[in-house]
Amino acid sequence: MKAQLNSTIIETIRSAARRLKGISRRAFQSETCQDYCKGSARIAERTFGWSRLAVQKGLDELKNNTIIVAKKRSGRPSYSVKLPNLKDDVRSLVAPNSCTHPTFQNTFRYTRMTAPAVIKALVRDKGYNPEDLPAESTMRRLLNEMNYRLRRVQKTKPQKKFPRPTRYSPT
Repeated sequence: MKAQLNSTIIETIRSAARRLKGISRRAFQSETCQDYCKGSARIAERTFGWSRLAVQKGLDELKNNTIIVAKKRSGRPSYSVKLPNLKDDVRSLVAPNSCTHPTFQNTFRYTRMTAPAVIKALVRDKGYNPEDLPAESTMRRLLNEMNYRLRRVQKTKPQKKFPRPTRYSPT
């Protein structure tokens, strides 16, 4: 059963909900649901096209007068928290050994340094403790995030000389 509303009112309510984010959006959706949809998340889903789960979460928050917040991310802290200067140090080591694509077809920088070589250089040149540095796979991912690609340094290739086409040539 859909709520009996005018189509322009429905579009106005949808537009207002689109402009809100997070907690305020759920609060607006739950209040609208109570006012126009008899407090049913299913009717609000059919009428306004909203996620039934989000509307139900908003109704629960409104009923209990609490805010349901996402769980804190668990696990090992990121290397950028533990070593805030790591990206700058990696960039200072890898940048002299890299070059851009010769024809500028992409934004990647090609380097000869592998992830284990970067880790060894960080220990040797920058004084990092090997136990504090991320693993090789994480270092590889970091280099990819920084747009460094492990490739041979490319050189421009000269174009082949083609015979000049003449008026009577078979090509």
